[in-house]
Amino acid sequence: MNGSRDAVTAQRAWMAALQKIGTPIVSAILAIAVGSLIIWISGYDPVAAFAALFKGAFGGPKQVGETVLRATPLILAGLAVGYGFRAGLFNIGAEGQLMMGGLLTAWLGVQMVGVSPLITVPVLLVFASFAGAAWAFVPAILKARVGAHEVITTMMLSHVARYVVSWLTAGPLKAPGQIPQTETLTTSAQIPRFQSIFPEGVLEALPFLGMGRAHIGILIAIVVAVGVWLVLRYTTLGYENRAVGLSPWAAETAGVSVQWTTVKALCISGGLAGLAGAVEVMGLHHRIFDQFSAGVGFTGIAVALLAKNHPLGIIPAALLFGALSAGSGTMQLEAGVSQKIILIIQALVIFFVAAEGLVNWFIRKRQKEATSGAE
Repeated sequence: MNGSRDAVTAQRAWMAALQKIGTPIVSAILAIAVGSLIIWISGYDPVAAFAALFKGAFGGPKQVGETVLRATPLILAGLAVGYGFRAGLFNIGAEGQLMMGGLLTAWLGVQMVGVSPLITVPVLLVFASFAGAAWAFVPAILKARVGAHEVITTMMLSHVARYVVSWLTAGPLKAPGQIPQTETLTTSAQIPRFQSIFPEGVLEALPFLGMGRAHIGILIAIVVAVGVWLVLRYTTLGYENRAVGLSPWAAETAGVSVQWTTVKALCISGGLAGLAGAVEVMGLHHRIFDQFSAGVGFTGIAVALLAKNHPLGIIPAALLFGALSAGSGTMQLEAGVSQKIILIIQALVIFFVAAEGLVNWFIRKRQKEATSGAE
């Protein structure tokens, strides 16, 4: 009898794990399947298209580096959105908070001439996080005090941030020349690329380390993801965040301040987005220009949804979107398929997150069968 109960318990544990990872996998598979159908209907070979996509994303050290490069800010932006989701907040303004973090990084990095990188890099990362948190503070207060919906307020402030950056890069912070952009960051304020860390002899012996434009910002992003997971799982701050997200009424009854938790959650979310802006500026652009983020904050919403808001799950989700972005050019060049197909696939991935109902139906069916078998 105990053996049967143990078997049922193990079966249910397996089904619970399947429920956590099943939806993202099913969503990705369905999106690729529908994308293949669209490619075929358009008169192209889906196999050749996705082979070229894979080649462009993972075909060599530089291709892998490009995938890592594009995934790096997506991890941080996804963490920003996912942290807010865990508190029941839809921070759709990560794009604006990212821009503010990048803007402060671009300005402050130019000022810190002659300062050691060991001081400059941490200072810029911290201040960029403060900038993102500050940009999220007003929506947080409005949400906590008067109930203003964070979707509206954060979205509107994203538009404000966009035009502030546009004005400053074409005006007060404009570098000499015709292009509206800021001055280049000092070397000490830049995050180094992987291939610049190793001497030529090492790169010749280990060519996979020569990952093109990829920089060590990916390590920062992974460390932050692990840190967010630990905070949510093992700290009082994380407990309060999850409690408010699951049930504000129950959290209030248990003595948790819903208003204060809302403010903290949205500001931390904004801080993570600001950190994404800093890493993008310090590791890739080394300056800012109009619309420098290319929609990273909005794509972070898709990453968080695909990962079910799990901090560690956001890492592979961001790598998937990074691979799709990195390989789209090769797909168009070698298979003749427009890069717009990738945007369709990305949209389909999010659409098929609604496949959770199908996954849950399958899991409930298996659980019922397991229970019936045990009886």
